Amino acid sequence: MLRAQGNVANIIKDVNDTALGAVIYIQRDALNAARELNITLSDTDGQLAIPPKGARINVQIGWADSGLVDKGIFTVDEIEHSGAPDVLTLRARTASLIDTFREVREDSYSNTTLGAIIELIAFKQQLMAGVSDALRNIPVKHIDQTRESDAAFLRRLGKKYDAAATVKNDTLIFVPAGRSKTASGQDLPVIQITRQLGDNHRFHSAERDSYSGVRVFWYDEKHSMRRSVVAGLPGNSKRLRTTYADEADARTAALAEWGRIQRGTSSFELSLALGIPALMPQSPVTVMGFKAAIDSMDWLASKVTHSIGDAGFTTRIELETRTEEAEVEREDEVDPDPGITGVIAKWRNAVTKKSGQEIAPLTGTGKHVKPLAGATANPKTLQHVYASKQTARRAAQGEWEHIVARRDIIKENNDGRFS
Repeated sequence: MLRAQGNVANIIKDVNDTALGAVIYIQRDALNAARELNITLSDTDGQLAIPPKGARINVQIGWADSGLVDKGIFTVDEIEHSGAPDVLTLRARTASLIDTFREVREDSYSNTTLGAIIELIAFKQQLMAGVSDALRNIPVKHIDQTRESDAAFLRRLGKKYDAAATVKNDTLIFVPAGRSKTASGQDLPVIQITRQLGDNHRFHSAERDSYSGVRVFWYDEKHSMRRSVVAGLPGNSKRLRTTYADEADARTAALAEWGRIQRGTSSFELSLALGIPALMPQSPVTVMGFKAAIDSMDWLASKVTHSIGDAGFTTRIELETRTEEAEVEREDEVDPDPGITGVIAKWRNAVTKKSGQEIAPLTGTGKHVKPLAGATANPKTLQHVYASKQTARRAAQGEWEHIVARRDIIKENNDGRFS
């Protein structure tokens, strides 16, 4: 059942009586197309009136035995009447996204917070503001809105802070992407989907960009040098090209890009024969009955399309991997292992009682493996005693690669000094 109420209630008392079809499309980002509604009504008896543009529709969908779920208020911005047979088609979007959000503006914000910026935009649009606590107090030193609509500016803020903006029930909502929380910080209910509910599915995983973290550089004005922070792990980290003005902006950029990378590694698309009205973007989802690797993942809804028509009530959902907030660490500014030329890892086999030690870096292969020249001059010895020669060798090599990578970053930062 889909019920629409509001300024067009006189022509749509219960869409179930006259609807040929209805589609609600909801996407997490792209504010100007975030929430769309299409309703097609049969007018074969000629009794339907054509509503004015700007008419507001409050949409609720659900099953008769489980009640309706409110999907918010939409504003009609396109009307079409065609025949024969006569059909009335209404296309609507989230209220307030039709005109004012598209107007080009000039604004500048200095020494403020992200929450204050969102609240000011909401005030200008005659909306309430719902800003997540995780984003509200983020400091903003300076940002300009130059010949840019509020919709475009919000999309830019969303990309910078890895957040999602939308309007629902006359409230501008701004929450972290990839988090299953409401603007007030409450956890969204977890929705379970079994294979029996679906008509078809598609799972995709791409490891070609399997970065371990994101490295971002920033300019330290006090010491006239470039420094870096890393979100995730420094090993195979992606480097952003921009050198940011301060450490706070660099940390924000690192977190945002690392969140996007994590969510993009796997995706899962499902078409549900029986629609689930509670599904919406940001909903945490668990799945059962597919492959073990799919079932074990934490999923998050990114796009949801509810359809009601001849085929009944169905839902199509696109999922991405769910992420948790990562730690951002400032990287070393001086070498913590000065003069170290190699790494030694000791091992002892509990069964054979054999023992020994492995060193990195090595050169050669097979029987010709030997320490690289100078490796034993001033080695670092790991404290742990490993259970086999192989694990000791891997540990020594891993620690040496970490030392070399850290030295490369310190050198790169020092080479980026400004006079």
